[in-house]
Amino acid sequence: MPAAVEVALVCAVAVLTLAAVAALGYRLSRSQRDLGSDAERAAYATLHTASLASRHLRAGLTPAGASRASRHLRGLLRCETLLMTDTAAVLAWEGALPDSSMRRERILVASRGVLDSGRTKVFRGPVLRALGLQDGGELLICPLRVNAQAVGTLGVFAPSISAGLIRATNDVADWVAAQLELAELDTNRALLMEAEVKALRAQISPHFIYNSLNAIASYINTDPQRARELVVEFADFTRYSFRRHGDFTTLAEELQSIDRYLLLERARFGERLKVSLQISPEVLGTVIPFLSLQPLVENSVRHGLDSIDGEGRITISARDAGALAEITVEDNGVGMDPEKLRALLAGHADGDHVGLRNVDLRLRQVYGDAHGLVIDTAEGAGTLITMRIPKSQPGHRA
Repeated sequence: MPAAVEVALVCAVAVLTLAAVAALGYRLSRSQRDLGSDAERAAYATLHTASLASRHLRAGLTPAGASRASRHLRGLLRCETLLMTDTAAVLAWEGALPDSSMRRERILVASRGVLDSGRTKVFRGPVLRALGLQDGGELLICPLRVNAQAVGTLGVFAPSISAGLIRATNDVADWVAAQLELAELDTNRALLMEAEVKALRAQISPHFIYNSLNAIASYINTDPQRARELVVEFADFTRYSFRRHGDFTTLAEELQSIDRYLLLERARFGERLKVSLQISPEVLGTVIPFLSLQPLVENSVRHGLDSIDGEGRITISARDAGALAEITVEDNGVGMDPEKLRALLAGHADGDHVGLRNVDLRLRQVYGDAHGLVIDTAEGAGTLITMRIPKSQPGHRA
């Protein structure tokens, strides 16, 4: 290869290398500018660290959650050692100061005084030595107050406890307490859902059981085989309705229970009850809140067919609607006054349609307000109830 060509190639490679370096440098400088000023980058880092800690506190003040959160909180406060207690034990110990059962016991003694007073306290010199903590430095302990009650403490060891560190630790303690309050709300929400399911079961129990047993009794002499079949269906229905495990089920399981329910109602109404099913197979595996569809069907029977003299028609449909499964229950019954219905769903009025309100509340609690029941009705015009359930629910298992 001629020398001139070699020189040209070397020059070309050098130019391309410089261009690549320049482009990389530009991107790095651009990324730094995109993050903003030093203060903005510091704020971002603080928020990111708080976000990492928060996910470990959403189950409440537990040893595992406190231990994982403390790793991030120590970084926020930049202290030598950070610890967290509840009212009975040291849950987390993160930092340079060696952990031991003796130190934990003495920290717990100091924490109890803070829990009793509900006030932040600094332990220095003789007071710290009186606790048997002669490790040098100083100790700061702040209460964790949830709903005005101290449920634990947040403590830090540092060579010197400054006024700035006291303010920062109190702020972090308030933030931790806020996460614990959110965890308590989650627990209360779950308990509320459980109470509402129990209310729905209670609603099913007296009305339906009485009518079903009467219908079964009517066949004992005239058609014993039919009576035995109905007893089995009744047992299967009640077993599903009163099961103790799980807040969620699949659409397929709920429809199977509804089929048993309608079989028992047909034993009472005979040919007057006409039911049509329009179910897309692809939505049968959709997870739905337990006992969310059955009360809608029962509402159609109780306030539809029970209130008219002629034939009662109920149509249950479920179809794929993109990211949602759209489920409807329609009847040709007497319908409802829309204003009374709105008052009932808002909790401003009592009525026989309490099952509708319970289902509406549960759907809103689980999926958000956009997923409450949509009810089209008028007096004398029947009722169409629609529920739209997300098909993808990673956090819910049937």
